[in-house]
Amino acid sequence: MASPEAPGGHASFADRFKNPFHEMHNKMKNSSFNELEVKAIHFKHKVGKLHNLVNPNHRHDEAHEKACDEKRTRIAESHRFESFAPERDGNNIKWYIDGQDYFYAVSVALEKAKETIYIADWWLSPELFLRRPPYFNQEWRLDQVLKRRAEAGVKIYVIVYKEVEAAITCNSLHTKHSLQSLCPEGSPGYGNIFVMRHPDHNVFENAGDMTFYWAHHEKFIVIDYAMAFIGGLDLCFGRWDSHQHGLSDVHPSGVQNEMWPGQDFNNNRIMDFQTVKDWKSNELSKADFGRMPWHDVAMGLVGDCVYDIAEHFVLRWNFVKRDKYKRDESFDWLTLEGREGENEDLVGVQRPKHPVGKYIHQPLSPLSDKPWAHKDQGTVHAQVVRSSCDWSSGILTEHSIQTAYCEVIRNAKHYVYIENQFFITATGDKQAPIHNIIGRAIVDACVAAGKEGRKFRVIIVIPAIPGFAGDLRDDAAMGTRAIMDYQYKSIHRGEHSICEQIKAQGVDPTNHVFVFNLRSYDRLNKTQAMMKQEEKSGVKYQDVQRAEAEEIMSGGVHGTVDPTQKPTQKHHDRDDAGDEEIEENVDQKRKFEAEREGAGLGGDKGKTADTISNTTMLNGGKASEQHWEGDPEQEKENFVQEELYIHAKVCIVDDSIVICGSSNINDRSQLGIHDSELSIVMEDYDRIDSMMDGKPYRAGRHAATLRRMLWREHLGLLPAQPIDASKDPNAQPPDVPNNSLEGPEDKFVADPLGDVWNMWTENATKNTHMFRYLFRADPDNHIKSFADYESFLPRNDIKQGHLHDPFMPVAEVRKNLDQIKGHLVWMPLDFLRDAEMAERGLQFNEYTESVYT
Repeated sequence: MASPEAPGGHASFADRFKNPFHEMHNKMKNSSFNELEVKAIHFKHKVGKLHNLVNPNHRHDEAHEKACDEKRTRIAESHRFESFAPERDGNNIKWYIDGQDYFYAVSVALEKAKETIYIADWWLSPELFLRRPPYFNQEWRLDQVLKRRAEAGVKIYVIVYKEVEAAITCNSLHTKHSLQSLCPEGSPGYGNIFVMRHPDHNVFENAGDMTFYWAHHEKFIVIDYAMAFIGGLDLCFGRWDSHQHGLSDVHPSGVQNEMWPGQDFNNNRIMDFQTVKDWKSNELSKADFGRMPWHDVAMGLVGDCVYDIAEHFVLRWNFVKRDKYKRDESFDWLTLEGREGENEDLVGVQRPKHPVGKYIHQPLSPLSDKPWAHKDQGTVHAQVVRSSCDWSSGILTEHSIQTAYCEVIRNAKHYVYIENQFFITATGDKQAPIHNIIGRAIVDACVAAGKEGRKFRVIIVIPAIPGFAGDLRDDAAMGTRAIMDYQYKSIHRGEHSICEQIKAQGVDPTNHVFVFNLRSYDRLNKTQAMMKQEEKSGVKYQDVQRAEAEEIMSGGVHGTVDPTQKPTQKHHDRDDAGDEEIEENVDQKRKFEAEREGAGLGGDKGKTADTISNTTMLNGGKASEQHWEGDPEQEKENFVQEELYIHAKVCIVDDSIVICGSSNINDRSQLGIHDSELSIVMEDYDRIDSMMDGKPYRAGRHAATLRRMLWREHLGLLPAQPIDASKDPNAQPPDVPNNSLEGPEDKFVADPLGDVWNMWTENATKNTHMFRYLFRADPDNHIKSFADYESFLPRNDIKQGHLHDPFMPVAEVRKNLDQIKGHLVWMPLDFLRDAEMAERGLQFNEYTESVYT
């Protein structure tokens, strides 16, 4: 109780006696002495973090922390899957297949942002072009879009994973510096872009709050609390691709037509990303190698679930603020409407005695102003789920993604369709070090169907090589082989595998479990005329591709291109940049371009196509009918193949329920204590007439249309995509509905248990045979031991991915390529079955094995 004041409001004698220096203390509160005192307190707390090394429970041992943990637990226990987020009706959710549609939609949505943008990514490349070709779309480079929004007053918050530099090449420091330098002090937009990196790897800075093995793996965007995007696509190099998944990016008619400039053109099997801060460089020659194509899936949504995605971001932001930037005034705390007062601790808000940074309330305009606040935006019942824990967001472990997968799969009645980057899972507690039990749910569903005599399939589509190793025989590929070994043991090798557990209960697993990969081919447009152009100019095409990347990928950073205007030839032919290397590269390009006419490359008559990837798609013609300039036999040197890398993380069940997000099927993504992940479970209440196993069936529109489009792409029953996505409804934000391209092909794939299955397996069988016959693509069932590799692979002088037999007549090559339709191939389940795939040693042992699971 306060002491009574003397008459007139002056302190009483008693107060003065108790606090003889009260007035002096007040005067010094704003003095430099007080500032030193606060700094000393901050330093004491920083040093105190060393205690965290011996107290791993330091975020959960004080009374207020325990109370918050109990509150979070009560909330989660009241929700399905024990998720932090509730089930929500009335969401409008749109699917995106592959990077072209997704990035275009993101570009449209970002450009309309008015208040706030949140971005969480594993990797973010500021120089990523959201629209293609890059030469004609420089204003749609990601950093330029964000720069325009920041200049318009939009607050942009970014969280990226801080990688272990010795292991990963994504260079988050470059991301941070590039974005924060877009609007320097004194310019419009200054102070509107904030970038956090986490976790720290410096024991002197962060003491016990570190992790070396685990990553922030979420990929999501929130715009103005009105719209969100979530899925498998990072805003980074290597992800932009179309449904036809071309490998070639050689353009003799003009490098301005390139799709993948600089390090955006990548094939990790040949060469990993190099120093990505030098984004314009690319040591992989487009004239000699194809890229690694990329398949992915994401969602865009408007509805109540946007709030839950935003809440997760705010929690992570505040946690990183507390964990790393607590005493950094350049980063503020974020408070959240609906999580105020006694509930602000649910999103990690702290109020220390001497706070550093402001408290910024989110959203900037009330939730009641958002489009989803007063009426349903769609018909999708959805719930956000996550993998998160103490190291990643300061909470007790949540693994609601794994719970959702297990429950949805176990309850499946007709089919489970999975696309994922990895497939490592256990059927119980006998497969250490694997602990997630999605495999047990698959076993239970298959056994139940088998004993009931019910047609039921689990269809799994994963990469042929789930990592970026070059030659799988090399020591450097040990980690990738370990992953593959765990996958085979999850699927069918060993008594505790899925197939053996099904068989042990008297059910034939070959009737229920099917595993596939994807693969693509193309032709490099390295014609005799182009080689003549190289010879006459004295400049290699690889030098030209470097020059093009320098010109189109440096303009925005150096401020030489007006982001509001279309690029002109003047911008690209500048030679006054003041950088000798740039000038030399531009001169090299000009020499090359000057010899185009002399090499016979003028005009379009008889022009050789820059890619023939369209020939695997609907109405895309035949490889044997594609024009080739010059010696037909020389064409053989330019056919290339590569695995189509599956990076999607999607599960579709019974044409009814979809799970999509950032989560792989492995322990890293599913346990909660390892990588942090965010996904969404969706069920559309809008039902459409369909078929299931030959019988009428009411399917969910969202799940059924997504599954049909994916299958049509893999079967080659979709037309190749034009590069200009501006008129494609599927490349627009979620306020524009998906176009499922109804027609005979859509009707053909409508019944997932019907006739389409014959085409699915026949295409996979034929494609597998052709890739083996023409290219000796690995991995392959003919390689059962490391000794088999020597006799199977092409001889050493054959470039990676090229035809294995240089003497095969070109007419025969073309005729066989005609038989490849779509991208499906069987997964080689006998690959290295007689070999020890991952020998234990320094790289792979009992201490590191969990990194690979």
